[in-house]
Amino acid sequence: LDEYIGLSPDHPNSYRYYMNQHLFSHIDIPLSQTYIPNGASDDVEAECRRYEQLIESLGGIDLQLLGIGRNGHIGFNEPGTSFSAPTHVVELAPSTRQANARFFPSFNDVPRQAITMGIATIMKSRHILLLASGTAKAPIMAKLFEETVTTDVPASVLHTHPNVTVIADQDALSLVPDEKRKVYAK
Repeated sequence: LDEYIGLSPDHPNSYRYYMNQHLFSHIDIPLSQTYIPNGASDDVEAECRRYEQLIESLGGIDLQLLGIGRNGHIGFNEPGTSFSAPTHVVELAPSTRQANARFFPSFNDVPRQAITMGIATIMKSRHILLLASGTAKAPIMAKLFEETVTTDVPASVLHTHPNVTVIADQDALSLVPDEKRKVYAK
């Protein structure tokens, strides 16, 4: 979905490294069949195009797993990102960098740019699963459930997708009115 620009795939804070350590090394899939943009590419614009072409050549995305940022970003598509954007280079919002600073020695070590799968590419996925947890996500989840589609809340575009599932804990849904949510519990 995304990768920080300037971090090599073996950098402990790269998404490639994270996925290798926490998922790919635990499932029966060849590493050659896993795909994350290369943030260490000498030509990041060409890398964005390559990633788009790769997705298309493989038949698209069956299941896109997303989180939601406190400002409503999906992937690293910050507020104001066009819904028609393909994979692209993005300047990370200070709030996004701050949220990720816990993974770096200091805020200044958090990369300022990333490659992210664009909203248009995400929306071509056949199924989308959005996960949210914790009280910090409650304000943005309340905005998401207002059902207004706006680039100010990039995740709001998910209202226009035919097959989205939202899984959120009670804390993340705490500001969403009861009539706006369906809770299935055993």
